[in-house]
Amino acid sequence: MPSPSPASPWPSPYKAAIAFTMDNLGEAQDVRRGAWPHPVGTHPSVTSQLPRMLALLASHRLRATFFAEAWSLEVYPSAVRALLEGGHEVAWHGFQHEVWSGFRSEEGERECFEKSWEVMNRGIGVEYAGFRPPGGEVNEWTWGLLKEFGVRYVSPLGEFGLRPEGVVVLPFEWKAVDAFWYMEKFAGIREQYGEGEQVMSPRDFREWLMGRVDETAKTGGFLSILFHPFLQTSEDRFEVLEEVLKRISRDQDIWVAPCKEIAEWESAHPERFQAQARGQPEVTKFSFLG
Repeated sequence: MPSPSPASPWPSPYKAAIAFTMDNLGEAQDVRRGAWPHPVGTHPSVTSQLPRMLALLASHRLRATFFAEAWSLEVYPSAVRALLEGGHEVAWHGFQHEVWSGFRSEEGERECFEKSWEVMNRGIGVEYAGFRPPGGEVNEWTWGLLKEFGVRYVSPLGEFGLRPEGVVVLPFEWKAVDAFWYMEKFAGIREQYGEGEQVMSPRDFREWLMGRVDETAKTGGFLSILFHPFLQTSEDRFEVLEEVLKRISRDQDIWVAPCKEIAEWESAHPERFQAQARGQPEVTKFSFLG
């Protein structure tokens, strides 16, 4: 593991950390809802968009984290192999993209864990280190289950920090998600953020995200960027993706790494981060030194 930088909490010589992430491997959610009308295993986001995204990542020598539904791991084994062979992390995104806040009991959630781990343990090469809850929220009992099943980090909405259970929190924010800008069903969330209800352009997303990357590099913080393969459906959207990858790959002050490696760094160097008193008391939240 690299040594700490004396001027920042991140590995030397970096001043900030960014995780490039992807969510949703194929049609898992649609199958669960009974809304997938085609043969299983033919989703264009996996057969068309994902290979192009992986090629772009490789061209910029970047490694990402793909939060994939466990159901999809055996439906798309070649895609999983391509991710692993490219040095990317495959993390957990539910069994079939269940909205996590929709679980009404620990028993129902545990069943989802167990089904997912059964798939993982069939020797497909994936070992879950992290979890991103579909919908962005976790339940009060989720933390104990994460510890029980050996999950070392979680990526929900929220603040960067460390749970008493030892689970690292690597949060995402809505405006750093392509769906926030591109999808009609996010109208309510856009309105909450003062952006209006209408879907927005790739240029709007690019301008905001580039500014957020600049801010992260300046403040020495952490940023999770999220692109969904199923939303990369036009050349202008792919252009945004490539420009973002180019920006983060060429900045020598930014450590771009899979979430697993960032979480391992935080766990190994808690002294590098300054605890904050604000917020929920059960989470130790960190600000950034330097």
